[in-house]
Amino acid sequence: MASGHGGNLSRLAAQAGKPAAAILDFSANINPLGPPEWLRAVLSRQVEAVVHYPPPYAEALVEAVARRHGVTAEQVVIGNGSTELIYALPRALELPRAVIPVPAYIDYAAAARLAGRTVETIQMSETNGFAPDLALFAAHLRGDELIFLGQPNNPTGLLFEAEELRRMAAEHSSTIFVVDEAFADFVAGYDTLIHERPANVVVLCSLTKLYAIPGLRLGYMVADPEVAGRVRKLLPPWSVNVFAQAVGEEALADVEYLRRTIEYVSEQREQLARDLAAMPGLTVYPGRANFLLVRLEREDLAAHLLAKRVLASHAVAIRVCDNFAGLDARFFRVAVRTPEENAVLCQALAECLVTPATKKGRARPAKKAACIMFQGTGSSAGKSVLTAALCRILLQDGFRVAPFKAQNMSLNSFVTRDGGEMGRAQVMQAQACRLDPEVRMNPVLLKPCSDTGAQVIVRGQPVANMDVAQYTQYKNEAFKTVKECFDALAAEYDVLVLEGAGSPGEVNLKHHDIVNMRMARYAQAPVLLVGDIDRGGVFAAFVGTMEVLAEWERALVAGFVVNRFRGDASLLDSALEYTRRHTGRPVLGVVPYLSDLNLPQEDSVEFKSGSLDEAAPRNGGVEIAVVDLPHISNFTDFDPFRLEPDVRLRIIRSAADFDLDTEQLDALIIPGSKNVLADLAYLKDSGLAARLTQLAESTKTEMIGICAGFQMLGTQIHDPHGIESAAGKADGLGLLAAATVLAPEKTLVRVSGKHTPSGLPVFGYEIHHGQTEAAELTPIIMDAGNDVVGVADPARRIWGTYLHGIFDADEFRRWFIDHLRQRRGMAPLGKVAANYDLEPMFDRLAAAVRENLQIGEIYKLMGLSSHRMTE
Repeated sequence: MASGHGGNLSRLAAQAGKPAAAILDFSANINPLGPPEWLRAVLSRQVEAVVHYPPPYAEALVEAVARRHGVTAEQVVIGNGSTELIYALPRALELPRAVIPVPAYIDYAAAARLAGRTVETIQMSETNGFAPDLALFAAHLRGDELIFLGQPNNPTGLLFEAEELRRMAAEHSSTIFVVDEAFADFVAGYDTLIHERPANVVVLCSLTKLYAIPGLRLGYMVADPEVAGRVRKLLPPWSVNVFAQAVGEEALADVEYLRRTIEYVSEQREQLARDLAAMPGLTVYPGRANFLLVRLEREDLAAHLLAKRVLASHAVAIRVCDNFAGLDARFFRVAVRTPEENAVLCQALAECLVTPATKKGRARPAKKAACIMFQGTGSSAGKSVLTAALCRILLQDGFRVAPFKAQNMSLNSFVTRDGGEMGRAQVMQAQACRLDPEVRMNPVLLKPCSDTGAQVIVRGQPVANMDVAQYTQYKNEAFKTVKECFDALAAEYDVLVLEGAGSPGEVNLKHHDIVNMRMARYAQAPVLLVGDIDRGGVFAAFVGTMEVLAEWERALVAGFVVNRFRGDASLLDSALEYTRRHTGRPVLGVVPYLSDLNLPQEDSVEFKSGSLDEAAPRNGGVEIAVVDLPHISNFTDFDPFRLEPDVRLRIIRSAADFDLDTEQLDALIIPGSKNVLADLAYLKDSGLAARLTQLAESTKTEMIGICAGFQMLGTQIHDPHGIESAAGKADGLGLLAAATVLAPEKTLVRVSGKHTPSGLPVFGYEIHHGQTEAAELTPIIMDAGNDVVGVADPARRIWGTYLHGIFDADEFRRWFIDHLRQRRGMAPLGKVAANYDLEPMFDRLAAAVRENLQIGEIYKLMGLSSHRMTE
């Protein structure tokens, strides 16, 4: 580590005994934002050009540089990295000496010596913080030299005044001043020497560092036409390949990336400098670039030993600077990277700087859970179920595990024991962990109430109704809460299994994402990308998703999971190998299509697709219909009926559905809704309301309304505060003597009670803004405090309740089905026929997924051993 350059990952990996991808490299000064998102698209477009030679001297790129800086093309030379130009300059210029103020980039001297030039160094004063002193430099100039000046200097990051250099160049017209601006674009408000450039000044620029493309190599020089011509003659044709030329043209046009870079690097550099300076034994130099020079104030510890420690213990690489002329074994340099990566660096340094004297009483770092994250190639790829499966597998292997989803968009919600609202999928996942659900597992819930707006629920409580633009503005505030909830859970559990939302490849959305890659980066969670092969095109979806991800996002993807496969998995071998070769990531499992899991769904996609509809009635059973509303919520209220052997569950989507054997309809349920007035209008406009009224008048079908469905059965609904819509008010279906007013305060409560006609216990939860008056109706459900939570007409044939999950209770559900059987003239079964118990389902799911996922490899990604005894 004491020789050469930074960024040699293969050597660092060999020294650490770890793969190159595991090294966190602070030794190379590359833009922490990573390559621009357009990079991969530009490279992809140029693949078809590799069958031709590139322009020999990058003529189009030369013109782009000339336009960027307002110079002529004759003044511009393109190089295979600015280092190629540094090595060409001493050979091109017939000057016997090279003057180099040090410390400085080591290749200045190497290039001069290779060209046979005498090298004279000028030591910048350590007592003066290595600040460049142009007056001192001028004293060494005789007119027969070129002088190399880093602006800012590497490794100090310090600057000199550009105007002072212009004056000095005018006074020493026979000297060639080579100003290396490789890191200048990281400096806010920088005055480039290209502007008002004296004739004897050569300016070098690097696109390699700024655009994070060191593997492509690209730089350029702006100089007097005679100097530029001499250098150009020394360079071979075609030294800059077609990819680099195309990337360079795109880069020079991207001023927004440059602006973001300056802002980001300035902020992160200042924070990193403060964090390093706070460590005993370190002195930090106030550089202006994307790196910091640090002096180690320890007689018992040299920088190369510190570098070995942090590499061995934390896989963190720093740049030892003892091979810079003018620096000794005390100095090292670190790049500025992302906040999360900078925190890892500081933690590694802090632990490796501990002495026996300071170790005693030093606080141990807070424990943080191991993490893994499932993301999908699209919605309903199976992320929620796989998250639940891995949660149960980890639990079985003795880990304390919890689920986490930063933001959930779903109308299918649940009320926790302490009265918070969260997504039903995370409730199901908590059950897989055998945990009581809590809102920290799903800190942000969005409940759509229109095509462009949603109610925003944070930490289980409603914040406001927002449209897309309003919520986009609010997201950074929401993410603060997300991080707080994640950190709290990460300190309490061994493992967190995270779930993403939709696809990380939504190019119009991901720049303000808080649930997919941004969350994965914060959690330091490897990402498994899940694709549903049952829909087709899964391997194209894997490859396509990777192609639209930014490079930092791609780096988080550890592998793929093929979900819902039917057939012989060996038939996929060639496709799995193609995916690995194209993306560099393995497929870590092919999970079969698992039917009849009967686990609650996260959203209504499958419900509305019709894939859950039952095609034929059960023999000797009853038929229960559910009305599919546009804004249906908590559709899982009816999942328990799917387990019953004598129930057919039908979904009513149009008035025409009532023409299909309505004589067999024993019960009809109007479910919950997030926009009750809009859905009530839909019932009326579609003709469904008229059919429902006819059905009620026929007296053959029992009708039940749950939550919003209960409100719709009534006479009137008022929304004076515009909570769910701007409609204001509407007449209900008039089937129950009940009137509802939507109030600003939201009711969120778990309920245990009794169904009075049967005397059986029921339980569930209330989620509603409505306050309903129904004094003339018959109470049929009472809570533990003897308050009414369900009412019926005098015949008890039409009834409603605010209680979601009322049919989850096995005994009450059987009583209800037997009650319908008796009305049809069939004998009741008289005993529970199905247990709505998710435990066997979780164990069956875990067994299937364990068999078909490479669990050992996934545990390695999380840093876990494959097996652990339960404590």
